[in-house]
Amino acid sequence: MKFDLIIKDVNILSNGEPLKKNYSIGIKNNLIIKVKPSKNFDLDVAKSTLLGKSAICMPGFINNHNHSPIMSVRGMVEDLGFAPAYTPNVPQGHWISEEETFLLSRLGLAEMLISGCTTVVDFYAKPFALIKATKEIGLRTFVGGRIMDVDTLKLSGGEFSYSKKLGNQTFNDNVSLIEKYHNQEDTLIKCVLGPHAADTCSYDLLKQVAEYGHKHKLLIHTHLSQSKMEVNRVKQIYNKTPTELLNDAGILSSKTILAHCIFLDKQEIAIIAKSKSYVSHVPSGNATGGMIAPIKDLLDASIPISIATDTKSADMFEAMRNAIRVARIKNNGKFIFDAKTLFNWATVNGARSLGIEKKVGKIEEGKIADIIILNEKAPNLRPVVDGYGIVVHSGSGQNVRDVILNGEIIVQNYNPLKFNLQEIINDAQKVCDRLWKKAGHL
Repeated sequence: MKFDLIIKDVNILSNGEPLKKNYSIGIKNNLIIKVKPSKNFDLDVAKSTLLGKSAICMPGFINNHNHSPIMSVRGMVEDLGFAPAYTPNVPQGHWISEEETFLLSRLGLAEMLISGCTTVVDFYAKPFALIKATKEIGLRTFVGGRIMDVDTLKLSGGEFSYSKKLGNQTFNDNVSLIEKYHNQEDTLIKCVLGPHAADTCSYDLLKQVAEYGHKHKLLIHTHLSQSKMEVNRVKQIYNKTPTELLNDAGILSSKTILAHCIFLDKQEIAIIAKSKSYVSHVPSGNATGGMIAPIKDLLDASIPISIATDTKSADMFEAMRNAIRVARIKNNGKFIFDAKTLFNWATVNGARSLGIEKKVGKIEEGKIADIIILNEKAPNLRPVVDGYGIVVHSGSGQNVRDVILNGEIIVQNYNPLKFNLQEIINDAQKVCDRLWKKAGHL
């Protein structure tokens, strides 16, 4: 058989199956056509061949909660507050121009790609700049805006002041994005609706988002119960929990992804379960803020869980093991779930949350070839026993050697082939220097 690409002699780790040693993968157009022991490829030819050298080969990660422009606060906000929008004296989204948003987004998306993420959700202010960045980097991306009607100029100081003008502007920006890009032939870019949170969107705005989303069968991605301040604020205004507010507004459904979900009571968990919404677990970012989501309670309610890094890190390996660690801490040392579970959340469940599980998330015949290959010489990836344990408990984004996305090699031997990484780093640093000078730290 003739292929566009053959990945030769790899050890395949995919979807809870036993490690498949000394296998090869045949790709034609953008699809995985053949996954067999390497000896079965002796008569096959290809336009190009990628030598696996017995490296671990796995599906690309589905990283489904990010705001790439807030790369600008990494390494600083972690010691100042739980999220930039609520933290004074750090760069804010409304400070950043369209061009600066693009330059920062390139850095965030580039890091995710070279760390093994092949599909990401990215939503923030100025979403057209996010689209421009994702086209340059080449990721499979679900892009949205940051819909909110609480005045961002006052929010970081703790003042909640509603602006109908801001609500209309941010909603219309997200709708314009959807109308221009969602149904394009470019299969790598889709759009989502991105209402920010229950405390930063009025009930009327949430309802407007829900109605538009249901009408056009769109994914809705939002934050939920990411802080006690959010919970207290919503209860003060509406005499409801944030979950009750989102549910009453029509936000919750099987096409909704809820990020964080830290401060939930039993009734809220039951509401989420009934709605069939997905939860995007952000263990690393939450733990940095001293918070742990009740993931065991969510699992007990049969709520599907996926996992994300939330931009300030791009390392899904780190996120997977942190999810295991914080769950054991929260549950008095009980071993709640294992490496295979987390691997599934980072691949199959992530794809399912985005409605693309028939296309990506596994290495199997008929799926799109979104594949990563790890460093076969990395000492932290030895010894290999079942594969899952060493990848989840010891792996690193820096172990990613090659990335195949949509059937095309776009990172080879650690080098991105579509963009100049050093140029992206330099441009983002210049933007951050200006922002942090404005914030009074330089």
